[in-house]
Amino acid sequence: MNYDAIVVGGGPAGSTTAAVLAMKGRRVAVLEREKFPRYHIGESLLPYCYFPLERIGMIDRIKASHFPKKYSVQFVSTEGKLSVPFYFFQHMKHEASMTWQVLRSEFDQMLLDNAREKGAEVIERITARELIRRDGTVTGVKAVDASGVEREFHAPVTIDATGRDAFSVSRNGWKLRDPYLNKIAVWTYYKGATRDPGLDEGATTVAFVPEKGWFWYIPLPDDVVSVGVVAEKDYLYSESRDLETIFQREVRKNKWVEDHVSAGKQFGEYRVTGEYSYRSRHCSEDGMVLVGDAFAFLDPVFSSGVFLALRSGELAADAVDAALTAGDVSAGRFRAYGAEVCEGIEAMRRLVYAFYNANFSFKEFLTEFPDMKGELTDCLIGNLFKDFDPLFAAMAKFAAVPAPLAHGTPLEAAPALRA
Repeated sequence: MNYDAIVVGGGPAGSTTAAVLAMKGRRVAVLEREKFPRYHIGESLLPYCYFPLERIGMIDRIKASHFPKKYSVQFVSTEGKLSVPFYFFQHMKHEASMTWQVLRSEFDQMLLDNAREKGAEVIERITARELIRRDGTVTGVKAVDASGVEREFHAPVTIDATGRDAFSVSRNGWKLRDPYLNKIAVWTYYKGATRDPGLDEGATTVAFVPEKGWFWYIPLPDDVVSVGVVAEKDYLYSESRDLETIFQREVRKNKWVEDHVSAGKQFGEYRVTGEYSYRSRHCSEDGMVLVGDAFAFLDPVFSSGVFLALRSGELAADAVDAALTAGDVSAGRFRAYGAEVCEGIEAMRRLVYAFYNANFSFKEFLTEFPDMKGELTDCLIGNLFKDFDPLFAAMAKFAAVPAPLAHGTPLEAAPALRA
């Protein structure tokens, strides 16, 4: 079957890419391995998610949902002391300053349904097996459907939106882990756990564990709270490999977390995931481009994952549409796309590095550099595509700031080989 574009993966990145392309009149197929709704972690939205969601016509639907409203992010010290929350509306005079804590099974279903309504052909329970190449250019995908029948899909451009499964990256050997951000997470859910009062009821809370990591505490619909701990693998597994034992041990190390969860009842399984931060060596090859977690994943301490998925999907769709119009889908057409996505990732990555530095404190930093509060808040809310050099030059006085990673560029053939 022939299309203008094939999107492999129907999560936020893939659904956004497909919706934007379909809105531009392109014939798009979305190949999704699972049947939605399905479980997924990554439940907290940044304010700047508003803008790609607005573009694809999702804002009114999310406003009408039962997702808790999120006005701020707050931090809890290792002693259990709560910071003054970072209220987004104090910095951002736009309705985007109020965002949401989402149940990903419902949120992702909404996005996939929206792509369908915009005109994309969505096929669920179909697994991509390999990329089809002709003369070194990706020209489609071989996939196997739910009944075991192999099918071929052909298009000038394939968009890999397979998330952390990283379909193309794994097969091409492109995955490069961050040299420092090699954490894992253990998490579960509570019913009836304490929520803070008033505007803070839906806040994302980041609570520190002494010298080793942090908890997330995210209120969800139906009186459910998502709670997880992130730290070095060797530390979390130092005494036991039983996830419940590890999780409960860490809960006892932060009084705020312990007090909040003690009012509720844990339910469901304890889950674990690793390889937290990586980036692909390349953002594209001839006929193929990567989006969302299939391109890069960053430590989730500042909840950047869904935003980067939505924004990269939007940017990729625009780049693909332009490439199709030009009749040139070579890897180099996506150089500006890859550079822009990497620029946003690098801004957040530098902030994450500072967060993990034992010498860094938001309070001490803003005491010395109060004029940087606006820049810091911009980074926290997802306004990532701007010049943050002054912010990180100041931050370097407190913590080592990493140099940008060189990878994430297109895979371009040598001129002689291309000829």
